[in-house]
This record gives sequence, C-alpha cells and structure tokens, in this order.
Amino acid sequence: MTDYPTLTLNDDRQIPQLGFGTWQIEEDDAPEAVKTALETGYWLVDTAAIYQNERGVGKGIGDWADIFLQTKIWNESQGYDRTLKAADKCLDRLGRDHVDMLLIHWPCPDKGLFVDTWKALIELRDQGKAKSIGVSNFREEDLKRIVDETGVVPALNQIELHPGFQQREMRKVHDEMGIVTQSWSPLGQGGGMDSDAVKSVAEESGQDPSAVVLRWHIQHGLCPIPRSTNPDHIRANFTALDFELSNEQMAKLDALDDSEGRLGPEPGKFND
Repeated sequence: MTDYPTLTLNDDRQIPQLGFGTWQIEEDDAPEAVKTALETGYWLVDTAAIYQNERGVGKGIGDWADIFLQTKIWNESQGYDRTLKAADKCLDRLGRDHVDMLLIHWPCPDKGLFVDTWKALIELRDQGKAKSIGVSNFREEDLKRIVDETGVVPALNQIELHPGFQQREMRKVHDEMGIVTQSWSPLGQGGGMDSDAVKSVAEESGQDPSAVVLRWHIQHGLCPIPRSTNPDHIRANFTALDFELSNEQMAKLDALDDSEGRLGPEPGKFND
C-alpha cells in the first residue's frame, strides 16, 4: 500500500483522502478503469446502486486487498426493510460480504424515509456488512434530524464541492459535528479546470490542472473522488499527492467560489 494521506473518521477508522469515483462509468468499462486506478495507487473506490456498475467495480477490484470500498443506497430503496434488502443486493453485485462505507445517496425529504433508512444503516453496521456508515447530499437540518433521532453521527457526508462551489457553510457544519467532507464532482465536471486561476497555478507549479484542483481539496482537509476512464487522466489526478500548493496559490483557488456554482440538483428539492 502506498504512503497515502488519510482522514480519521468519527468511528476511529481511517479513510483515504483521495478516491476514485465511478459515476457515469459503464458496467463494461468499470473493471478496466478500476483496475487501472488500483494499479496507479488509489486505495478508495466509490460506487452506488444507481450507477449500475457495481458488478464491474467488483470485478475490477478482484482479489486486491486493503481497498476502501464504498457504495450508496438509492432513493427508491429508502425505508428500513427495503434498505436492508437493497444493501444485500449491493454486496451481492460487488461480490463482497461487507463494504467499508455505506451511504444514503440523497435525503429525499419529501419521502420522509431517511431516518428509517439511517436506522437500517446502523443495523447493517452492527451486522458487520458496513464497517462505517454515512450519507450523501444531506443538508444541515437532515444531519441534525438523524442524529437527534438515533444518536449516531454519520462518519461522512459526500456533497457536490469544487472551487466554483465550495460549500463553506456545510464544511463548517461538518467540522462542528465531526463529519468528514467528501467531494463529488471535485473538478467541477471538467469546467473547474478552465479558469485563469487554475491555469496560472498549474503553470506556476508545473502540474496538471486536474491535480492542482485535487490538491486544493486535499489541503483543505477534504476527500475528493475524481472519475475518469482515461488511464492518463487517472494517473494525472493521482499526482495530486506529490506536491503542495502555496498559501498564495490556495487563495487564488479560494477566490473562485460562486454561490450560484452548483452543477447538480438542490438536495432539498430532489426526491426522485
């Protein structure tokens, strides 16, 4: 295993700070992409039931040991009993008896089921089917509700986060509650690398623009999970572990924050 920066979860487990995302990677392409990522040195692999590539991800992992694998329960599977069944199906597709992190994919507040879903995740953790449990796209009010009703704080909240949408308020909430912030679409779905600030920092540092943005996440104590099927891009992203940005360079990227920069759905309104 590579010398890899990690963050300490509130259950005292360690999570790799840079992960490999698999959103929008087709089932047939997933084995080779995941294999390339692992051979490059990635230690964390993220997938989800709705990505419809868990079998491919499992094939890509194969016999690799010491992999931090996480998946997510999709919205239609929310509710206590349905979540327990859905988790077993995820494990079957992945070909494993447990995952390292199991997440609720979206709160879907209009469904009113995320508390029962969280109770199911607690049970799955107690059964050993998920070593750690967390959520994705949860707002402050959603986090506080599940904690108030169960006494169990999520280890992690995976949210949209990139230089164009920095989620400073949610990061403060996470810090106060002891929750790790994991960044989805950490490169702004590609658009985050087009800014003059990113380009200038990349030129100054002699690094790939994607690595510069990922390094920004890492130095802020975040856990980015970039996705690519291109072997060169997969390797370029991983070089974010090989250098540091100066305070001035970090400030240039910090200045890119835009309250209107959200690319994905608004969590309070997404109930599909």
